[in-house]
Amino acid sequence: MKAKRIITIALLTAGLSTTLAVPARTLIQNKGSDTLVNVAQAWAETYPEVNPEVAVAVSGGGSGTGIAAMINGTVDIANASRKMEEKEIKAAEANGQHPVEHLVGFDALAVFINNNNPITSLSIEQLRDIYGRGPKYTKWSDLGVKVPGCDSDKIVVASRQNNSGTYAYFKETVLGEKGKYRTGTLDMHGSKEVVDLVENTACAIGYSGLAYATDHVKKICIATQSGGPCVVPSVATASDHSYPIARPLFMYTNGAPQGEIKNYLDWILSDAGQCILLKKGYAPVRDITCE
Repeated sequence: MKAKRIITIALLTAGLSTTLAVPARTLIQNKGSDTLVNVAQAWAETYPEVNPEVAVAVSGGGSGTGIAAMINGTVDIANASRKMEEKEIKAAEANGQHPVEHLVGFDALAVFINNNNPITSLSIEQLRDIYGRGPKYTKWSDLGVKVPGCDSDKIVVASRQNNSGTYAYFKETVLGEKGKYRTGTLDMHGSKEVVDLVENTACAIGYSGLAYATDHVKKICIATQSGGPCVVPSVATASDHSYPIARPLFMYTNGAPQGEIKNYLDWILSDAGQCILLKKGYAPVRDITCE
């Protein structure tokens, strides 16, 4: 899909109606990852200060939604918090599209619990035993804690819908290549919904991009191995990859970007664009200098 050129017509009335064409404005369609949508909107809102002749329309819906739009040729840039799968690339190419991957940042996929929950750390194995099929832990007391306000003691497990890159990356990293989610998870439409649920549900646990963290939920320190040292999710630990569930963030274009799409992506990867990413709670792709 090529960025569209929009021509604005001004109507002048002075006895006779006349039309005056003003310079065409380029519209870039950008769709996909819920994790990236906030920073994508911030980029889109700031970019007219760089080039007022370009508008960027941003929508979310999940990585799968953006990738599907790329396959169908209905989007200029697809946002994804996971890599495109080989079958998706083949489907795109069969449809005359040639996806090119652009690394635009890194994110720590944080695990949240209610502020009343006394747990401070969990291991990847413990997360697998909470989220995996046939879970070992179904009650908080199974983990040796009593959660104030959680009278049922039941672990309320919040996840994401399966078109989400966050869902796919958590599954791959925590449950393993052949792992499957347990039945009965609450599959939320977006990361904010996960955080809101955990904030208001004493029994809950959930995961989302770090940028959605608030003071009203607790971020869990995650250990790679049971009994080993844990790492708190942060921009710094996502940047140095010490956090066990850190992940790359991508934008996909149809072929090598050209024209205004290339200019926009170049700006996103510049210090100015990467500083916006950093302010939104993500890790930049390289060392940058911000004002």
